[in-house]
Amino acid sequence: MPSPNPRRPDDLVQLLTRAERLAARRLRAVLEEEGCSLDAWRVLALLSDGEGHHMTALAEGAFLPPPTLTKLVDQLVDENLVHRRVDPFDRRRVLAHLTPRGQEYWQRLDRAVRAGRPTLGEGDEELLRSLLDRLAATLAESARV
Repeated sequence: MPSPNPRRPDDLVQLLTRAERLAARRLRAVLEEEGCSLDAWRVLALLSDGEGHHMTALAEGAFLPPPTLTKLVDQLVDENLVHRRVDPFDRRRVLAHLTPRGQEYWQRLDRAVRAGRPTLGEGDEELLRSLLDRLAATLAESARV
């Protein structure tokens, strides 16, 4: 009897890539109906905590190069969704915040995204979230070594 195919080392990367691309495609379709790009959604999601964020932190959190983030934030400012404020603790830096209109827009986007998200089985979403978080932390730690 032939033995089952052993898993290749890159299977996990393939699975993660496939899942990310399928999820992004589905998310993009929902966001397009609301007139929002995936990159803008990521920035708005980061700003939705109401804390205000430096451009460097936004670029890292949204997975965007700084020049691309600056152009995107400029667009969001032009649309009155985001405003910039000087950081009261470091006057050389700028913090980005959602405007009231941006808050309303974010809430509408968030509802649409949640409604369009497929559901996993009981407890699976939390398990997946935990495993992905642990994987990301492990990969980040091994990159520092």
